[in-house]
Amino acid sequence: MRRRLAAALIVPALMLTAACGGGDDSGKKKDASPSASPSQPDVPKAVASADPMPTVKGEVGQKAEITAPKGEPSGKFVVNTLKEGTGPEVKKDDLVVTKYTGKIWKDGKELAGSYDKDGSPLVVPAGSPTIVPMFSEAVLGKKIGSRVLVVAPPAAAFGAQGQPQLGVGPTDNLIFVLDLDSVMPKKAEGTQAPIPSELPQVKADKDEAATITVPKNDPPKELVDKVLIEGKGPEVKNGQTVYMQYSGAAWAPNQGKDAAKLFDTSWKTGAPFSTKIGEGQVIEGWDKGLVGKKVGSRVLLVIPPGQAYKDQAKGEDLPANSTLVFVVDIVGAV
Repeated sequence: MRRRLAAALIVPALMLTAACGGGDDSGKKKDASPSASPSQPDVPKAVASADPMPTVKGEVGQKAEITAPKGEPSGKFVVNTLKEGTGPEVKKDDLVVTKYTGKIWKDGKELAGSYDKDGSPLVVPAGSPTIVPMFSEAVLGKKIGSRVLVVAPPAAAFGAQGQPQLGVGPTDNLIFVLDLDSVMPKKAEGTQAPIPSELPQVKADKDEAATITVPKNDPPKELVDKVLIEGKGPEVKNGQTVYMQYSGAAWAPNQGKDAAKLFDTSWKTGAPFSTKIGEGQVIEGWDKGLVGKKVGSRVLLVIPPGQAYKDQAKGEDLPANSTLVFVVDIVGAV
């Protein structure tokens, strides 16, 4: 049986570094806080080739057929461009939409990939220290449209702890073929619409977590899903994997002009948060508030307790029966 990625992971397990915790979606039902991980060893410098090398068959845009050599891997971090694309060169911090096929070298077993049933792309922040080098370093400087072969020793992947969730052991070398599909916007673009004074005010004009200021009045009792910037993309549908940048705060009374303390934000992870939407994998307010909105939109969500965590406390910053405030930029949907 193939080792599959869990569809509901906030940052896919493949992309988690050992150096940082995976961003844990504030809208996820089980937990609103990030998890910690051990430190990452020094990453070896990437080389274009080593002996032995895997062989790859197939065209860009289709599942790659990877054959691992019978010999032991060289232990080197290999990044080899199999076919160069004609698109722009990937720059540091670009969000690269990448479709992948992967294998474990020693036993040739596949890791479920983007071209499998229910597979999704990975959105890789190029050159980011918060994402495993086998992705973040492999896409940096490559052209969109390229197909890239990656051979990653543990130091370029998950380090000495491996990734048990995927069946990757602490000494496993991994083989990936990455198709660099496009660059995703980092946030919604456009002029933000005015926000009524009885709702939280939002400042989100930089590539960083939003500033949310909560008014002194009581929060609304019904869900608010106000579009602040309307995107030009298609409408988000039930069951799609949605990629978004978000910042979240609790509606605490009497905050006045002071900015609310954020209890979570996707900006800290280096990558947009992704989840299937409309299928109960996140809190009800996200499912109801985001389905039907257009890709490229910025949405202000004010979620009453009944559509959030109800009477469950989520740490000091989220007491029981909290009304939640989110600023969500929908940057992609597949």
